[in-house]
Amino acid sequence: MEQSKVHALAVTAARARLLAMDMVHDAASGHIGGSLSSMDIITTLYGHVMRVDPANPRDPDRDRFVLSKGHCTPALYPNLALKGFFPVEDLKLFRSIKGEMSGHAEMHHIKGVDMSTGSLGQGISAAVGMALAGKADQKDYRVYALLGDGEIEEGQVWEAAMSAAKYHLDNLCAIVDVNGLQIDGPTAEVMPSEPLDKKFEAFNWNVIHVDGHDFNALEEAFNAAAACKGKPTVLLAKTIKGKGVSFMEGDYGWHGKAPNDEQYEKAHAELAATLAELEGK
Repeated sequence: MEQSKVHALAVTAARARLLAMDMVHDAASGHIGGSLSSMDIITTLYGHVMRVDPANPRDPDRDRFVLSKGHCTPALYPNLALKGFFPVEDLKLFRSIKGEMSGHAEMHHIKGVDMSTGSLGQGISAAVGMALAGKADQKDYRVYALLGDGEIEEGQVWEAAMSAAKYHLDNLCAIVDVNGLQIDGPTAEVMPSEPLDKKFEAFNWNVIHVDGHDFNALEEAFNAAAACKGKPTVLLAKTIKGKGVSFMEGDYGWHGKAPNDEQYEKAHAELAATLAELEGK
């Protein structure tokens, strides 16, 4: 990827992190930790990989994205807004009864959202259905689904994985946000799921390990996924929960907690400094 493109993605992700922090603080609720960990993945998809058109959000030939970890809308909504699907100002109504920016992804009210999600495991199942429909309709669109590594504990995920392999859905790319933490502790302690690569390989998936904060590595991984034929691909993206905010990084306590005013000011200052450095200010 050209360095100018890498820089542009980094700037977009930095802006999106600031917006996400504003959203969760203003709403006094939301899932900031996993949103910050998955931000670079979603920014890469919407900013470089996926074929989408904000002016025609229901284009039947578009690529699809399913936020299977549906609680991490503070990562998705800012990217949709910055892409032009709706005004950035709409984010101010996140989790408010005065608007339609629901805490979990809602396809019927929010422009650009391809699937309503929230109940863990259902998003990847819907993505399998979308990919299967694409094959049946002889379309060349691709389907991307982002899962949490805590979500992997849901049995429905593995039913979907079996189905995707059975139908040779090489138009499906799942991404697991491997930040190692979930709402009540480290995933290795709550319900160990490793080795994830061996598990997906046993289900006949193509497996790619990737740094979920490296834009070049993500591009290479998505390209490799598109080149793989005959089976679905999963990207095991190593990330840091709370990425970008020093006191949130690696702390599962920030899974679903909003910062108070003092914490917000500190977090906002750190994120703003990162953006300013990227913009050369």
